[in-house]
Amino acid sequence: MALLTKEAEEKIISLLVGEGLADSNLVSGIKGEADSNGTSALSELLNRKIISPDMVAHATAIIIGVPYVELKNITIDQDILARIPGDASSRVLAVPLGEKDGLLNVAMVDVTNVQATDYISNLINQPIRVWMSSERGIREILDKYHGDLSGVKEAVKETNAEAISEAQSNVKTIVQDSPISKALTTILSYAAKTKASDIHIEPLENSLVIRCRIDGVLRKIMDLPKTVAPALVSRIKILSNLKIDEHRIPQDGQFTVLVDDKEIDLRIAISPVTWGEQVVIRLLDKKGVSMEVDKMGMTGRALRSVLAGIEKPNGMILTSGPTGSGKSTTLYALIQKIKSEQINVVTLEDPVEYKMDGINQIQVNVDAGLTFASGLRSILRQDPDVVMVGEIRDSETAGLAVQAALTGHLVFSTLHTNSAAGILPRLLDMGIEPFLLASTLNVVIGQRLVRRITEKRELYKSSDLETKGINEIVGSLLPKDKDSVADVSEDLGYPGLPVKNDEHYMLAKGMDTKETPGGYSGRAGLYETIDVDEDIQKMIISHSTANEIMRLARSKGTVTMRQDGILKVLSGITTMEEVNRVASDLS
Repeated sequence: MALLTKEAEEKIISLLVGEGLADSNLVSGIKGEADSNGTSALSELLNRKIISPDMVAHATAIIIGVPYVELKNITIDQDILARIPGDASSRVLAVPLGEKDGLLNVAMVDVTNVQATDYISNLINQPIRVWMSSERGIREILDKYHGDLSGVKEAVKETNAEAISEAQSNVKTIVQDSPISKALTTILSYAAKTKASDIHIEPLENSLVIRCRIDGVLRKIMDLPKTVAPALVSRIKILSNLKIDEHRIPQDGQFTVLVDDKEIDLRIAISPVTWGEQVVIRLLDKKGVSMEVDKMGMTGRALRSVLAGIEKPNGMILTSGPTGSGKSTTLYALIQKIKSEQINVVTLEDPVEYKMDGINQIQVNVDAGLTFASGLRSILRQDPDVVMVGEIRDSETAGLAVQAALTGHLVFSTLHTNSAAGILPRLLDMGIEPFLLASTLNVVIGQRLVRRITEKRELYKSSDLETKGINEIVGSLLPKDKDSVADVSEDLGYPGLPVKNDEHYMLAKGMDTKETPGGYSGRAGLYETIDVDEDIQKMIISHSTANEIMRLARSKGTVTMRQDGILKVLSGITTMEEVNRVASDLS
């Protein structure tokens, strides 16, 4: 709190009493004591908690004619906060709020400090408009936005040019307690606590950008000096057992870290780019991932179809989607559902993402000659009942997977295609005979991931455009008989769903906070499944296109990913924006 004159203190106290925020009799008694002791009446009221510092700050702002801002429930964009360096913000207790009309709005504790306001304005080379806030509010913002990563900044200061030079020439200089090790540890801890799936360390011409993928969306968390890049990348290479002096070709590795007594496996991919080496770190936290298909978002017809497919003693269950769409997690959940002491489950993965008890997991090692194809041949000599192949990448692996299914094994695997129906022509392109494919496939799955709406939410009435889109996409799922809508909703796995071709719907959106950016927290899957029955088999044999197969599947009751997304919107799980983001190209 700024130093106030006795006259200013009197005005503040009078204002608080006048507004009913302090008892007049109590205040009079304390003022009498303060006058007798020669102390400040305002300080006495604060010490005895009769009034709060926030109340004093707000009253001060009113008296001196400066706008006041309560920072408690305000979310400030990271790019705005970066306008004033963290050390400067902490020194003068100032927080940037946003820009308007060419002025940067800045919240400060001592708005009367002309030197501090001039310092901030000169630092950012822009005029500012000051707002008053409490010291508590300012410090909470600084702790919330800068605290988690403050260790990185401190470590970077300690990492001088000489240390970087030594790190490049002598690996032994990068030790566990070195500043750059502390910086990496802080970045990894921050990513783990925010439940990030990936960390991107990207060199630009004059800086090093750190971004985290949280709930499927990349967010920039900080800029570092370009000079720390060699030491940081070298530290990651050492932990991953990679070649520290190799900068010309991509390298892949992995290691494990302990965060809050939880082991997190890290997958490392390093690639040479224009301004240095880019590092992408995938965080794999088994305990933080649901291994139950129904909790992942699969429900209704899709769930029944998949459960029927895995109950068969042999055949293939394939899942498709782009990178990061949760394909492997779905297969792990299905294996978790069927594993028992009576069957031998063997997996072949690159890499082994989640270690599971009771499962024999094999890591692909191309350098040693252990590929998906050679590994699959070996697995079939190990008396397996269930085989999981991490990904079908080539014709040889596809052929072996089909042969395994034909010889009495239940086979799980993934492919990169846009939809469930796209799996079928893709395998035909790989040279699999149509009659073999038709006789081995049990069920094919297409999937995407959308962000979940946070628990703190509000409801709103859908716009005309949203209502039209909802009715067009899910209208075909509705019965003509209005009385059976409830039965159809139950069958779809969304009981009580208000889908009746209404004029509007009540939709939900999350509250945008620092902890839940955009109003989202966590992710859910969008799924479509196709049962490979006799009619689908005939289409496979006749080399039908993916669109033709999907049309037939929809006529048999298949719910598309886009339809599943709209059903999740109506259920309050996600938003129209999310569904359009990940499934706008799907029918």
